[in-house]
Amino acid sequence: MAGHRAGTENLHRVLRAAVEFGIQILTIYAFSTENWGRPEDEVQGLLSILGRVIDRELPDLHKEGVQLRHIGRLERIPLWLRQKIRDAIELTKDNQRLILNVAFDYGGRAELVDAIRRIIADGVPAGRVDEALVSRYLYTAGLPDPDLIIRTSGEMRISNFLIWQGAYAEFYVTPTLWPDFDKDELYKALVDYSRRERRFGLVPGQRTR
Repeated sequence: MAGHRAGTENLHRVLRAAVEFGIQILTIYAFSTENWGRPEDEVQGLLSILGRVIDRELPDLHKEGVQLRHIGRLERIPLWLRQKIRDAIELTKDNQRLILNVAFDYGGRAELVDAIRRIIADGVPAGRVDEALVSRYLYTAGLPDPDLIIRTSGEMRISNFLIWQGAYAEFYVTPTLWPDFDKDELYKALVDYSRRERRFGLVPGQRTR
């Protein structure tokens, strides 16, 4: 739990660095659909930490123009915390400086299942289903796909994170643990990204239309 608390304390400095570097949309993976399987005391501790983080950070985030969004499922989150999340989203909905997506009870596969269910429920004919339509049914509807996905702690897997949206994202893996990931580490990731040539399945030098 000390590690989880340290991770939340790091959030504000990363947000400040993101604003300074001109990043407009940032998504953090806070709690996965699989994390419910962790020991009960750890799960309850994580829920409590998120509630305290909202209480502590929301006034400053709102003042600094951060728009908070939730991606994931809300149904399994306790009612008291669900209401805090909804209140934070409502308070910051008109802020434009930076969009912060908090992925909580999020899983890429669950997101696709939910999208498919909603498409079927809306009676969309099979012939109308294409990539653009699916994107409109995702939790991130209306937002662009990520340019860069940063994986801390040196793990070489995406862990069910943005598996549709990240199809052509650039990946950056660092051995630095999230609580130690600071402005300098973010800058290193952005410099590395700036040296990439994004081809989206095309050959080097070929432009997308």
